[in-house]
Amino acid sequence: MSRYYNGPKSDHFDGERFFDPQGVPPRSRRDLLRWHIDRRWRAPKAKWPVWAPSPYADRPPARVEGATWRISYVGHASMLIQTAGLNILLDPVWSKRVSPFRFVGPKRVNDPGIVFADLPSIDVVLVSHGHYDHLDLTTLSRLAAVHRPRVVTPLGNDTIMKNHDPTIAAEAYDWEDRVNIGAGVVATLVATRHWSARNLSDRNMSLWASFVIEAPGGRIYFVADSGYGDGRHFRGACERHGPFRLAILPIGAYEPRWFMRDSHMNPAESVQAFIDCGAELALGHHYGTFQLTDEPIDAPLVALADALKDVGISTERFRTLRPGEVWAL
Repeated sequence: MSRYYNGPKSDHFDGERFFDPQGVPPRSRRDLLRWHIDRRWRAPKAKWPVWAPSPYADRPPARVEGATWRISYVGHASMLIQTAGLNILLDPVWSKRVSPFRFVGPKRVNDPGIVFADLPSIDVVLVSHGHYDHLDLTTLSRLAAVHRPRVVTPLGNDTIMKNHDPTIAAEAYDWEDRVNIGAGVVATLVATRHWSARNLSDRNMSLWASFVIEAPGGRIYFVADSGYGDGRHFRGACERHGPFRLAILPIGAYEPRWFMRDSHMNPAESVQAFIDCGAELALGHHYGTFQLTDEPIDAPLVALADALKDVGISTERFRTLRPGEVWAL
């Protein structure tokens, strides 16, 4: 059994595994087998293009001072936020695959929106949880070697990182911990409806979280992965940590719903989460780079446009970007 964390029991840790007291357990291996059988015989997954390049490529400035935010979309859940003189990476993945194996598993269909060598000096990395499409050990080692950033992550993920590379400067925190990351910017880890695993023996041995980033330009609510459930996590984040200027919300990797609904939102649920958390603006992510689930590559963008139209929210308030595209606020 892979143990990454030892600590006192709490309302979301039973002494061995973490859990969401407001959620449900992750799907079983039997459910996983059913999904793969369905893919083969009943509901085959959509075929993505082998390569779907973005027309954009970003070369960020060294720093962005003051209250301005410059957000560069790297791809999937990875992005660079520049503000208050800090360079902050979210869930950085520059690897070609998100898998425990080098030659098998979901493969990129477009390049990262920033060439790794063009990154400015990275101060802080926020890593939300241990799934391979969010915690990329190869990328974290590259960042440690070149930039030496602080890596802020939920409990147990620090052990995963340091077991791979002791030079990764990982710091582990619990839900509701506030972390001063410099220049008046604070990151708070908050509960989210998800789970974790790196192999078959370590399910929920490390914690998962969303982040609230308090900066001079306002508060950002970064949700890396989450099911919607009854929406209480999003309403609770607003009540405890709002108001938010921007919510960064996942909109992809959601089919089939019977399997994915408890851990990944579809676009309509993401729009409802946007409403629930009370943010002024939203940015979608978690689509168009790695095929993790069964929907077509363009389905999240089409469904998001429909969901926004249904509730009368402008697409200028809930934006999406291609890798390498930039949003300056």
